Amino acid sequence: MESITPLKNSLRSKGNLGREVVIVTGSSGMIGSALIHKLAKKYDVVGFDQDGYPFPPVEAECVCVDLTSDSRMAFAFERIRYAYGNKIASVVHLAAYYDFLGRPSDLYDKVTVKGTERLLKYLQDFEVEQFIFSSSMLVYKPSSPGVRITEDSPLEPKWDYPKSKVTTEKVMHEKRGEIPIVMMRIAGVYSEEGSSIPITNQVQRIYEKQITAKLYPANTAHGSTYVHRDDVIDAMTLAVEKRKDLPAEVILNIGDDETLTYQELQDIISTEIHGKKMPIIGIPKWFAKAGAFMQNLFGKAFIKPWMIDLANDHFEMDSSRAQKLLGWKPEHSLRDTLPKMVKNLNDDPKKFYRENHLNK
Repeated sequence: MESITPLKNSLRSKGNLGREVVIVTGSSGMIGSALIHKLAKKYDVVGFDQDGYPFPPVEAECVCVDLTSDSRMAFAFERIRYAYGNKIASVVHLAAYYDFLGRPSDLYDKVTVKGTERLLKYLQDFEVEQFIFSSSMLVYKPSSPGVRITEDSPLEPKWDYPKSKVTTEKVMHEKRGEIPIVMMRIAGVYSEEGSSIPITNQVQRIYEKQITAKLYPANTAHGSTYVHRDDVIDAMTLAVEKRKDLPAEVILNIGDDETLTYQELQDIISTEIHGKKMPIIGIPKWFAKAGAFMQNLFGKAFIKPWMIDLANDHFEMDSSRAQKLLGWKPEHSLRDTLPKMVKNLNDDPKKFYRENHLNK
């Protein structure tokens, strides 16, 4: 027996209640925690997570696992078999590595790619009815305003995070065996509390009237699709519930119906905060890169020089396949949520900054 260390939360485990079992990886994260709250009403949920804080919600048994370790993975699945048997209704795989540093990292391969491959290897010994993988909208080649990206649109990941998602999707196709898989290409996630790094950083720049809030090196008529956290949870829950009706391998786009442009984001946020629109001044890319370089030289600014080349990309998603197969439709919109997000900022700026990891 290795030890009971990986079962850090075993005392909180409710044990096998005779219900179907769902495993959620990345279970202490924003999406994982909210998903567990919802799934636990119907399923026995097991949260796979790293050692130590943060913990998944108490509704789930937490099993500590290291996606880069065969021994830790084997031990985790020994626990699953001992407590829940050989049958797993669904595995919702949210755990992945990402950063915004713009530098190569072998963790993309070790955690996201090889970690998923390792999960699939150990799941081959179980009866698994479904494996859901959280991929990203960023795997696609950018489109143009009015041109919606479908699941059949060309791929063109531009930096390490989406590249790791594309590689992992290929691994899943090759290594899934008989396990049915759902690959959800999810738009940028937001909530009333913020939750989106790009959006909350734009909110901060406007709130503080930073000079960078008025400067932009790309077409302000371009933008990206986002999706509310609760709508992502609904899509995943529906996918679990309808798992026996889905194709053995399917890709689903998950995003809002409406894509706001950068200009619209700027107008809504600045009007909600300051009561009037904050103008945007176009600047050349070289100037923006120089500014980002200097800001990061003397601090930790969110905008990095490598991001400037991506500022003109436009992502406008078509999620009709998910609506058709899952009966899913987004119930929220970024346009309606931004005023609530700004209200939360105004009500308690310190809390908003803390929860969104914004540097003052």
